[in-house]
Amino acid sequence: MNIVLFLPNWIGDAVMATPAIRAVRAHFPEAHISGICKPYVAGVFEGAPWLDEMVFLDRRGPWAQCWPAVAWRLRKERADLAVLFPNSFRSALVARLAGCQRRIGFRRYLRGWLLTDRLEPLRDERGALRPTPILDDYNKLAEAAGCPPPGYRMELFTTPPDEEAADRIWEECRFTETAGVIALNPGAAFGAAKCWPADSFARLAQELTDRRGCQVLVLCGPGERDIARQIARLAARRNVHTVADKPLSLGLTKALLRRSTLLVTTDSGPRHVAAAFDRPVVTLFGPTHIAWTATHYPKAVHLQKQVPCGPCQLRVCPLDHRCMRELTPVEVLVAVEQMLDRAVPERKAS
Repeated sequence: MNIVLFLPNWIGDAVMATPAIRAVRAHFPEAHISGICKPYVAGVFEGAPWLDEMVFLDRRGPWAQCWPAVAWRLRKERADLAVLFPNSFRSALVARLAGCQRRIGFRRYLRGWLLTDRLEPLRDERGALRPTPILDDYNKLAEAAGCPPPGYRMELFTTPPDEEAADRIWEECRFTETAGVIALNPGAAFGAAKCWPADSFARLAQELTDRRGCQVLVLCGPGERDIARQIARLAARRNVHTVADKPLSLGLTKALLRRSTLLVTTDSGPRHVAAAFDRPVVTLFGPTHIAWTATHYPKAVHLQKQVPCGPCQLRVCPLDHRCMRELTPVEVLVAVEQMLDRAVPERKAS
């Protein structure tokens, strides 16, 4: 049996899909399962045992392969089943042109006629989409394929090279297990509206080192090096470090989060990565609905200011960004300290 999984296009969404992907592999243990994804999402699944191959669907970059080429390749493999995690019209078109016998997805963006198994999204009384957890939708797709309920446990893996790179950073920063390492993630691929001010992150880092004796590591992606450097510079503490000048990869971020004590982050992919490694997470929400990305993870705290203009779901704030500016370092510090204090008895019990 050949199964094709059209994987989510965002890193955080890809992590939230892991319960469903794991369920598909468990239910079809002998199947050949291909994952169709953007190249930058592939790192999410490195080390995982669920996919037999990755097929990149991207118009640009060294792995450039447009959708007709992917459709033709899949057609030769004669897929029996396609599960479409993205709601895009293109993913359904590729699955149809590839000749996949069953094509499971949500009926959205006028693509219902391209699917064989059409799931209806939840809507309110006006017909508008109701904010509901994406993870639940992904699980519904797996169940439509015949799988038992996948549950909510997100799961990721690391590779030996990534662990070795993380070891080197740990040694260079002279991190010790007793003091605890708080990871800060200031970036957000979605857009600037999700970002918390750099000086707020810096103030939080100062308080964590001065009040708690914590060690702080500022994470970043390739396009976020400047803000990570700025936070470390503004914090001006010897226990505040950044990876901004290191070779970066998603695999390295996974390995660093796996060994961190806690993560403070914007509403972006690393919050789900940390949860997949069972790390406590404090997430700073601004313009986005919390309900869309709720994961039922018990070691998570969500902070969001209620403002008249939000949550607006906009990538760039057209006003004064009050939803993030009004969230103070003191409020975040209180949430972090509560999470840390809660974790102490758990560590002693284990």
